[in-house]
Amino acid sequence: MPSASAGARALMVQGTGTDVGKSLLVAGLGRAFSRRGLKVRPFKPQNMSNNAAVTVDGGEIGRAQALQARACGISPTVDLNPVLLKPQAESGSQVVVQGRVVGSSTARDYYTLKPTLMPRVLESFARLGAEADLVLVEGAGSPAEVNLREGDIANMGFATAAGVPVLLVADIDKGGAIATLVGTCALLTEDERALLTGYIINKFRGDVSLFDEALTVIGARTGLDCFGIVPWYAEAHRLPAEDAMCLAPSDARTRPDRGHAIKIAVPRLSRIANFDDLDPLRAEPDVTLEIVPQGNPLPADADMVLLPGSKATLADLALLRSEGWDIDILAHARRGGLVVGLCAGYQMLGRSVADPEGTEGRAGTVPGLGLLDVETELGGDKRLVAATGVDLATGAAVRGYEMHIGRTRGPGRDRPMLRLETGADGAVSGAGNVMGCYVHGLFAADGFRAAFLDRIAGGRVAQTAFEASVEAALDGLASHLEASLDLDRLLDSARPAQIAGR
Repeated sequence: MPSASAGARALMVQGTGTDVGKSLLVAGLGRAFSRRGLKVRPFKPQNMSNNAAVTVDGGEIGRAQALQARACGISPTVDLNPVLLKPQAESGSQVVVQGRVVGSSTARDYYTLKPTLMPRVLESFARLGAEADLVLVEGAGSPAEVNLREGDIANMGFATAAGVPVLLVADIDKGGAIATLVGTCALLTEDERALLTGYIINKFRGDVSLFDEALTVIGARTGLDCFGIVPWYAEAHRLPAEDAMCLAPSDARTRPDRGHAIKIAVPRLSRIANFDDLDPLRAEPDVTLEIVPQGNPLPADADMVLLPGSKATLADLALLRSEGWDIDILAHARRGGLVVGLCAGYQMLGRSVADPEGTEGRAGTVPGLGLLDVETELGGDKRLVAATGVDLATGAAVRGYEMHIGRTRGPGRDRPMLRLETGADGAVSGAGNVMGCYVHGLFAADGFRAAFLDRIAGGRVAQTAFEASVEAALDGLASHLEASLDLDRLLDSARPAQIAGR
């Protein structure tokens, strides 16, 4: 078949395993090359995450790609992540293609579906290449997973189809970096190995010179050169995590006045979604954010219980009850404690949640926690919109986005939490201590967050400039990579894609 260039040069970052730091490396490289005046676009053919973002063209993509877009100084679009898998209870994963839900699929069914998605993936990639100087592509998991190789669109399958050179990344903090690099190369086919351009050692702690002998061994076994060794980046915690597995059971930061901090308890739902809602609260010096794992009660001394988003509302509502967290939440509310629900958490606070068509799992209707006088029915088209307005209790400006399926009705909505440009949103209990809404990203607004926390502990809340701290962390990450990697050689290793049939 004939081939054609996609326009921009491209380089794909693949890992020797999951969580080796690919997402942050792409973000940092995107910021670094953008600072050199290049038009950079991030791209991830296939992502699996319940942490998603709404795009300017009205779709949804993985949150990591939205952060990468920010690093590159562009607005996120659906082409940055054309295939997104969102795990949900019982029914496998929701499949999102170019920003739109196309259905749900079990892992086995998706194995046969994914080859049909390659044309859409290449279509998005070509559009990005037409408007950029450089496309930084992020792989998923590891290319050495030979059991998933057939029909692959996430790693070497994409790299081969698009003719994109590949940079391997190994995480030395986990141990076994030498073995994972050598083993990955050994498991690739000859054609796949021909795409490899070099490798990076990531998350190094200590004296880099101690790795010199290892570089010799890796080079002899793989024939690859090292583009650099990246030391541990301590400020990475200021950037949104991609995977819920990164959520620690509690906020491990230490402060002299910790005993007087506002304590916020968050039950660790099995299908927790859009958990970057928690990041601005975690960043506040006067806040302790405790992620409560299964098997543990919600702390009785919490000032606030926050119910986060979920990809499986009914299943996680059942989890709340099986863990006894419903009893803890009701007791907390009876004591006058603050309870806040976001999106699915808001739905759980109502009288009932119905899923008549089995949109998120098994069909049925279950009682909610009954703390808000509303009822929710799941189904219909997913609502994906940006949201701006004010918090009615404080008058503070809010902004964020809505990402949900279903509608909530009931007299409780006569006491809304927010007034948005599109109308009222959410509900507040008669006593005023229980509230919920559909807007994600609320707490990223510095003024609203400060006013909200001041209601809990007047005058004791430090006002963190959250968005500015994210920008500073991205700039710091770019400088960190500039100091440890040979960016000129990396850029030279990128080349225009050659997409078969285009």
